[in-house]
Amino acid sequence: MALTNAQYDAIMHEYEDRRSLHRQELEERLQSVYDNVPGYKELDEETATASADFGRRLISGEKLDRRVLKNQLAELARRKLTLLTDAGYSKDYLDMGYTCPDCKDTGYIGNEKCHCFKQKIIETLYDKSNLRAMTKEANFKHISESYYQGEDLKRFQGARRAAEDFVNNFDSDYQNLFIYGTVGTGKSFLSVCIADALIKKGHSVIYFSSQGLFELIAENTFDYKTKQNLRAIYDDLYECELLVIDDLGTEMSSTFTASELFALLNERESRKKSTIITTNYSLEQLQNTYSDRIFSRVASNFKLLKLSGPDIRKIKKIAKKESEDVK
Repeated sequence: MALTNAQYDAIMHEYEDRRSLHRQELEERLQSVYDNVPGYKELDEETATASADFGRRLISGEKLDRRVLKNQLAELARRKLTLLTDAGYSKDYLDMGYTCPDCKDTGYIGNEKCHCFKQKIIETLYDKSNLRAMTKEANFKHISESYYQGEDLKRFQGARRAAEDFVNNFDSDYQNLFIYGTVGTGKSFLSVCIADALIKKGHSVIYFSSQGLFELIAENTFDYKTKQNLRAIYDDLYECELLVIDDLGTEMSSTFTASELFALLNERESRKKSTIITTNYSLEQLQNTYSDRIFSRVASNFKLLKLSGPDIRKIKKIAKKESEDVK
């Protein structure tokens, strides 16, 4: 499924805004140095003058040794760095900042789309779950064990370690995770934590509710007007570095969804692309609801993580209501 011109323009405008913001930040830092480091502005002006004078003399026909200018500029840079660090600033204080250092906020590395651009495309086309908004609250910095006790706590701690290992070893160790258990025990939260960490490391992640995923495939399978998009959708689902299918079992169960799920798991396995599935189903329910071959795929190719305990969402909702009542 391709971006429309409007969608592409919107993404490129966002990159332009990023560059503009970082240029403004750099100008403000430079002004701070001019105001607080005596002599720095004069050296900056001397640097500009030296380059301009050298250029004018070249244009006028003088035969000049470019090494002279190079050495002069190097000496000026050394003196500026000394002034900067002696005044208590870091040596990279006046370096340009970038949201994505790899492409320097252009979206491209050479003629190839940067990983950040590819993720932008994914979010634009597929992010009905609004993953970016979810990661503001659901990330490893906000993870808490306070809702668990006893055996539930041990399970959560084991699942957390497995999730962190999954992220840390993602580039070298192909894994899949099947996170199951009762309602509200943190399964989706943990999957979003993983997705957030991998996006920050530059990996492409597609995050779908099970219902949303199979609705998208069905819409483009049975509607002839959009069927042309189906191949591109499959390519994206097969090729993204991590696919998260949240709440498996909430979709309308049918031979179509079972067939599509098997094909998806089988193709990603053959390409060694990682998948995370979360579900409220027990393993027995999974086997009874889906085909034996799907159950076999999950049992043999996924690391099984079981979570149990109270419904955390319900606890948070009650606490919020009580807090509002007090106010």
